[in-house]
Amino acid sequence: MLHCPYCGCQVKEDEIFCTQCGRKLPDDLVDRIPSKNNNNYRLWLLPSILFIIIFCSIIWYDFHLENNTEKAQSLYKQGEALTLEGDYQEALTVFEEALQYKSQFPAATTNKNFVKRAIEIEADLQEVESLIQNKEFQSALTHIDEAENKVKIYNGEAVRQLINKIVTKRKQTQLSQLTSKLEQSPTIDEIKDLLWEAEAIQTEEANSIANDLKNQIIAFISSTASEQLKLNQFTDARAIVNDGLKYAPDSEKLQSLKTTIEKEKAAFETKQQERIEQALNAAEQERQQNQNNAVELVEIELEEDDNQELVVSGEIKSVATVPINSISIEYVIYDKDENEILTNEVYVYPDTLYPDEEGKFDYTHYDLELDLEELEVNTETIKWFLD
Repeated sequence: MLHCPYCGCQVKEDEIFCTQCGRKLPDDLVDRIPSKNNNNYRLWLLPSILFIIIFCSIIWYDFHLENNTEKAQSLYKQGEALTLEGDYQEALTVFEEALQYKSQFPAATTNKNFVKRAIEIEADLQEVESLIQNKEFQSALTHIDEAENKVKIYNGEAVRQLINKIVTKRKQTQLSQLTSKLEQSPTIDEIKDLLWEAEAIQTEEANSIANDLKNQIIAFISSTASEQLKLNQFTDARAIVNDGLKYAPDSEKLQSLKTTIEKEKAAFETKQQERIEQALNAAEQERQQNQNNAVELVEIELEEDDNQELVVSGEIKSVATVPINSISIEYVIYDKDENEILTNEVYVYPDTLYPDEEGKFDYTHYDLELDLEELEVNTETIKWFLD
């Protein structure tokens, strides 16, 4: 209990002035008086401190999350760059580190799974290389298909790069398989199938092989159809040429031969003897008109092709004043003692020659096992038709 120092009366704890004498109580007395304000201060001080601690904790946590997110994103970009460079093992390590900073990172998870697949695929492609060396081409192609299926669910530049690597390996395998088949001396029917395979690979080396196969097909078809044409088997000759055109549709030689067959067929169906007389008369009239033959032989030679087959080839020139067509060359091959080995007839392409134009001819003799140096070829007759 407190008393006023002036009048001695009792004062209440919360009073600053004495109720009896009206004087202000001394400051040291007032300071000892507990106040409601001090009590109120104690009531809100602790919650305020707790609020400040919680608020600072939230700010720190947000800063921590933001810092981890930035680190994760930086690592993610680094992983992307490594993936594009094909360094999949290092990229895997970086993506895993990014996920340690930010576990809920779908893009990093997806890329991590992709590089795992990419590492598996590179191992598959190494296995493919071993299978190619052992000529297990079908097994190698199966491995490649499986590797390609592993990345079908992904997309992006890195995926395209990996798929390009897979496609390149497939073409390499197909080309090795094709080369292996060619080393086994394929038949003409097998060559036709190999031509489709070569064209499907679509590489520079495969295109070169395809052109060589196409030339072999053209030479075989031309020789075979010409044999049928000489026997007046026009339907068979036309069927043979049409089959060849499926493999070499742009072949001028086969197109010209097809035209020749149709013209020969039409003339033969009209009257064989009439066709022969017409040709002879036309040739005679042409000689009289030009005071010379309508055709001038530029050259004829006998050589071996890449397959060691004997090939007769040459050039002629039209010295007529009108177009001539269906020109055929009959030649004879002799041995070194001038004994006749064989006589053959071959057609010139293009089918029609205009004045001063040149035409070519060639014929491949299969299974003629003679030494080229002991043979010579001479032209026997040249025939043609006038429009």
